[in-house]
Amino acid sequence: MLEWANNARADYSPNLNLLAVTVLTSMDEPQLRSLNVHATTEAQVKHLADLSLNAGIQGLVCSSLELAPLRARFGYEPIIVTPGIRPKGSSADEQKRIMTPHAAAAAGSSYIVVGRPILKAADPAAAAAAIRAELSRSVIPVTAF
Repeated sequence: MLEWANNARADYSPNLNLLAVTVLTSMDEPQLRSLNVHATTEAQVKHLADLSLNAGIQGLVCSSLELAPLRARFGYEPIIVTPGIRPKGSSADEQKRIMTPHAAAAAGSSYIVVGRPILKAADPAAAAAAIRAELSRSVIPVTAF
């Protein structure tokens, strides 16, 4: 399926980047076990990343906690989008594997996804501006969307 999707992308929309989701940021190892996945979260993410990138997919969606092993394994070529980003002091909500915007950028995230910490803020514009300011101090440029 991944190879087929990548072939279709190459034929019809070569500028499109396909992203494969690894393990959801709201999942932990007990939840993986309930799905009959007996690998550690990191091992499962690496396995799914290998399958996806070997099929030609341009990037991954994963927890920022897996950034270091993925960047060590694949370098900075694949796009890596990290949801579950929470500014310091924010509620984790149902997210189990989270990181701050600055830490995710420093760990190698290409793009971060911040939802509820902005949407639920008393002043969403100020919350977004604070995250942008935090990212401006990051080692590697990251886009928030």
